[in-house]
Amino acid sequence: MIRCALPLATAFFLATAPALALTDTPAAPAGAATAVAPATPAGASAAPGFIRAEGTGFVNPDGSTFNIKGMSFGNWLLPEGYMFKFTVQRSPQDIEDVIEYLAGPEEAARFWKDFREAYIQEEDVAFLAASGFTTIRVPLHWKFFLDPANPDKVDPDGEGWGRIDRLVGWAKAHGIKLILDIHAAPGGQTGVNHDDGVGYPLTFYVPEYKRRTLTMWRAIAERYKDETAVLGYDLLNEPITPYHDTDFLNSRLEPFYRELVETIRAVDPNHPIMLAGAQWSTNFDVFGKPFADNLGYTYHMFWAGPQRSSIQKYVNFANRWQVPIFIGETGELNDDWNQKFRTLNERFGLGWSFWTYKNLDTPSTVSSINRPQGWDAIALFGSVPKSQWPTMEKPSREQVAATLREYIANARFANTTIRASYVASLGLSATCPRLASAAAPAAPQTAAPPPAATAGEAQLAAVTSCP
Repeated sequence: MIRCALPLATAFFLATAPALALTDTPAAPAGAATAVAPATPAGASAAPGFIRAEGTGFVNPDGSTFNIKGMSFGNWLLPEGYMFKFTVQRSPQDIEDVIEYLAGPEEAARFWKDFREAYIQEEDVAFLAASGFTTIRVPLHWKFFLDPANPDKVDPDGEGWGRIDRLVGWAKAHGIKLILDIHAAPGGQTGVNHDDGVGYPLTFYVPEYKRRTLTMWRAIAERYKDETAVLGYDLLNEPITPYHDTDFLNSRLEPFYRELVETIRAVDPNHPIMLAGAQWSTNFDVFGKPFADNLGYTYHMFWAGPQRSSIQKYVNFANRWQVPIFIGETGELNDDWNQKFRTLNERFGLGWSFWTYKNLDTPSTVSSINRPQGWDAIALFGSVPKSQWPTMEKPSREQVAATLREYIANARFANTTIRASYVASLGLSATCPRLASAAAPAAPQTAAPPPAATAGEAQLAAVTSCP
């Protein structure tokens, strides 16, 4: 996800790091012989219907290459402040506090229920599949799966189960795969706003948080162990920021991954498991030789130079250990950069999943939510410390409620602005979907920037709606 606090020095380092290999050989093709940690043990065969990690790629059940061309459903189950135009109140809890302060508890509860219902619907899944995307990465928050009153236990009635069950059904109906990703682990695995913790990666310090994370992953794996619409499991999003005790924490990441993999494999022997590097998912020095079969690895990178030196270390890692690597989050810049960085990754056999599918009033996403009237008054409270709220003039609760309801309406797929130029920058074509429930097929609507368009004009090209 976008990280407002990412130091510019870090981005500069990633963009200018020297290449580590001298050859220009792309990653070995999917299906190449594996010297280490073979995906399929000797004498065994891949489970029917499941995608697997094999060599440096992911492969379909028939042995053909599965290319990850994905989008993330950021903000849906784990809101982020910048997607609400908040600059100070950025964690999910902070955002909820703003909405409740302005709207009151009843209207706030109604908003969040409607938000999660409207933000992602079948139309969104159908659109991505029709446009050529193969994968959806789904960030998850522990509070929708574990019992908030006793997080040591799974909540069988937790809202998240129904949401993901329905999403799995849509994915199956439209032929697209899901990557389930814990974005907010109990305690917080990252140490910044988007893990909804206290600002420190306590998942690695507090034994009960580790136990709860293990409990959550076991429950997810047990529920979806037979679902071939689920591509795999992305264990921890962006663990351990560079702002904390990395010398202490980095050495604990891979051992915890081992525990998580063992826990998942006790109930689910089939799905690939993806491991993210430390420090915004960029640092692969924390990894040794792959410790299990059917593993993939994921790195994240924003705003780097779209040149080989930016990704060379990941290509080297894939080739050395014969494992697949894909970029799990990238984007948030412009169409020209998208196209260059995507093709760079594809050149070396790396799949991609861009961040993020839907956002409020922005050109740097696929589906843009039109800003509702009165939103700036709400965003103002999200952009100052809470200590200032009592001295600020509040809009009336009626005004806030009307604005929130307009946001919900605008967030529905048919009312968003589809940035066709963004989709085109990913080598795909924005295509209106046909749902099985539609009475008649909708005429496809596609748009792409004209050849002579400037970068600015191309950025604004859009399919305004899908019937």
